[in-house]
Amino acid sequence: MTGAPDRHRPLFHFTPARHWMNDPNGLLHFGGEYHLFYQHNPFGPIHGHLSWAHAVSRDLVAWEHLGVALPERPDRAIYSGSAVVDWHNTSGLGLGDVPPFVALYTGHRAGHQAQYLAYSQDRGRTWHDPWERPVLDPGKADFRDPRVFWHGETGRWVMAVAHPAERQVEIFSSPNLRDWTPQSVFGPAGDTRGPWEVPELFALTDERGVDHWVLKVDVYPGRPFGRSGGQYFVGTFDGVTFRPTTPARPLDHGPDFYAALSFSDLPGRRVWLGWMNHWRYASRLPTGPWRGTLSFPRELSLVRSAGGPVLRQRPVAELDRLRGAEFRLTGSPLREGVPLTLTPRARPALDLTLDLAGRGARRLDLLIRGGAREEVVLSHDLEGNRLVLRRRTAPSVGAPEGFDGEYGAPLTAGNGLLSLRVLMHRSSVEVFAEDGRVVMTALAFPEEVGWTVAAVARGGDAEVVRSTVCSLAASPPG
Repeated sequence: MTGAPDRHRPLFHFTPARHWMNDPNGLLHFGGEYHLFYQHNPFGPIHGHLSWAHAVSRDLVAWEHLGVALPERPDRAIYSGSAVVDWHNTSGLGLGDVPPFVALYTGHRAGHQAQYLAYSQDRGRTWHDPWERPVLDPGKADFRDPRVFWHGETGRWVMAVAHPAERQVEIFSSPNLRDWTPQSVFGPAGDTRGPWEVPELFALTDERGVDHWVLKVDVYPGRPFGRSGGQYFVGTFDGVTFRPTTPARPLDHGPDFYAALSFSDLPGRRVWLGWMNHWRYASRLPTGPWRGTLSFPRELSLVRSAGGPVLRQRPVAELDRLRGAEFRLTGSPLREGVPLTLTPRARPALDLTLDLAGRGARRLDLLIRGGAREEVVLSHDLEGNRLVLRRRTAPSVGAPEGFDGEYGAPLTAGNGLLSLRVLMHRSSVEVFAEDGRVVMTALAFPEEVGWTVAAVARGGDAEVVRSTVCSLAASPPG
């Protein structure tokens, strides 16, 4: 890594080798490989000339760049979509014993969006995009982001695709990934203050073994409920109609989690990641020669609550292999207004697990420093039951106007105990509160290379019941 801007490149969050990246696309798992496609401009650091670039991994941590898979066409840009393994060759595109990978993506040109099909016969190494006609085209300017999966109960493929202007998700079905029949429409519902994008529909079993379906949709320009880029509903799906059984809930309460997509064909677990960015400042971030980062992969589950099942997100267990030296504190008092340092020295990547108890304190603060000042402050208001993330950046970093800000989430700590897991990387902070029930994701560009962390109590004393800080180390991706 060379040059001041590149010092912000993460060690184990995915970034492109060069130039622009936004939404993850076509995530799938096959033969022990995780395939990641993503929106990419091969020619520069801003949104444009959109194509699908490709990378693979065997552990969700180290990624090998494979270049551009689906390049921009003369008549259309390659917008977001999904990919599947066609195990039974329903499409007729397979070759020999290897099932084809089939991608459904939005082809975009001014005033028109439709869904196109591409395929690979060699485990995603080369792709064919031969058809000039789309497989699904209602003749609209905004109709995008197909998410395709196999629905075993009805024995057919299902596509969820967004009608952004109408704030709706439409469900289609197909026997062969080419011929699509409309089934139902969901929405408007929940947050409708912006156009809907990037739907994701999948089954998930809660902790008691009860099956549910989750529908996620993002709201452009990316802050439903005044907080995050996505909302989700839990409900039922019979292969035709999604029916919510819970209200809409925010997916992430921070500013920088958008267009999340999960890996198809991954048995036994549901793992996704999102674009760790915000359209307000995405093209002006102080990084180079790359621009755009993906969140660390998160494993999803459902946990029961009084208001119905709640989505839980936790970093995948593969992160544990990166853990280095540990620094522990237990039973350490926090005197009002006196910071207690939790890290022995600054590190570029940290994994912090923390339980704080308010022993009379009204507020508990976690000070995350990237130099002489706090770059990120996490504050838990014990009386107002609220977790707040405040981000402020040193002028020398060159963060764009509008980058700094404050973001909040409702949080009631059981027995006055605040439980957090925080991943701090070279340019991001990912917060998982209450075992991943409340999540906050934020880019953060420290003035110096390395984070330190301190805790402080306000309005009374507190106690560090348990604190474990691990340094994380990995080779740069690709």
